[in-house]
Amino acid sequence: MGIETLLVGILLVVLLVIGIIILVKAAGIILKILLHMALGFVLLFIVDLIPFIQVPINVITVIVAGFGGVFGVVLLIILNALGVSWL
Repeated sequence: MGIETLLVGILLVVLLVIGIIILVKAAGIILKILLHMALGFVLLFIVDLIPFIQVPINVITVIVAGFGGVFGVVLLIILNALGVSWL
């Protein structure tokens, strides 16, 4: 009974360590995504305050800024400069 219990305990500790490593890596990725989304939203509202750039804030632009982050807001500014009317 002693050696089997020890082996099961070691196996559980190894699995626990692997699980914690996976959770930490996943949390880092999720944190990066949330940071990009927040930065996109903030940048969209800052761009809306600039008088010569007229990017409207609606459902489409908020989704693009949220999923695209800074690159999404730059895309919205370029599309607005080109005169895309669905914005």
